[in-house]
Amino acid sequence: MGSQQLIAALLALRLRAAPPAVIIFLASLPLLMSGCTDGDDRADQLPDQPPAAGTVAPDPGPVHVHGLGINPKDDALLIASHTGLYSAQGAQRPRRVGDYQDTMAFEVIGPDHFLGSGHPDVRADLPAYLGLIESRDGGRTWKPRSLQGKVDFHLLKADGRRVYGYGSNFETRADRLLASADGGRTWAPRRAPEPLISLALDPDDSRHLVASGQEALHVSRNGGRSWRRLPGAPGLLAWSASGRLFSVDEQGVVAVRAMGGKTWQATGTVSGAPAAFERGRMGQLLVALHDGTVKQSANGGVTWRVRSRP
Repeated sequence: MGSQQLIAALLALRLRAAPPAVIIFLASLPLLMSGCTDGDDRADQLPDQPPAAGTVAPDPGPVHVHGLGINPKDDALLIASHTGLYSAQGAQRPRRVGDYQDTMAFEVIGPDHFLGSGHPDVRADLPAYLGLIESRDGGRTWKPRSLQGKVDFHLLKADGRRVYGYGSNFETRADRLLASADGGRTWAPRRAPEPLISLALDPDDSRHLVASGQEALHVSRNGGRSWRRLPGAPGLLAWSASGRLFSVDEQGVVAVRAMGGKTWQATGTVSGAPAAFERGRMGQLLVALHDGTVKQSANGGVTWRVRSRP
């Protein structure tokens, strides 16, 4: 069976529960893949479907990484991807945690305590949009917290009880920004300045946000109620505990902006196009490339070393 047939077999299971807009997109993937020659060829490793109970099948590993994090419990690297959540200790290869849930958005909020969103494992009897979900056992199991069947968050940021989510509304198919002051149980709409690709939250002020769209950077100091343009180029964002805001653009160029500063300074380059960008612990930065490789920097993006390979 060729790669297009493999993908079609897997996606056919998702199509039954997906909304029309998702059906159109998913159905086009085999055609899109046929024209990809120098992209992420790890899609060829996707199985026909998740392995049935009692069977052993090769794990595709983290395909199309959406988010990163560090578990405070054991400092394990966490990789949220289209094919599920993975964990890696030290230099080991990532191992699957839980099922094949498509974890589109991911946020670590405590030891073994995570928030997420996306689409369910195709074997699960769940709506196509998971809403906000929560795990308290390191990602092995998840429970719905709110908006199940209504929202597919692609971006999540949280600090204490304040949570921000950006993603697609099931009924309108429109992307929207939502804010919660009670840990994600109830939500209020906020105005996104443009379609967003990244969101960063000030670790010292949960009402202070910086967002990136395809066109520009934007800053809000009132929890997303209003925005103004921020100088700088669009890119994926990570806000360090020291108050420095980092970005990485689609060419892999890393830049930093000190709080109160008006300019960005380039610090280094990641060898490869970034798929996800996040702060680690102790001032470290984490970046995932489109091939599933995760790199780590301990000096503000000046140099990088491989933390995990798919």
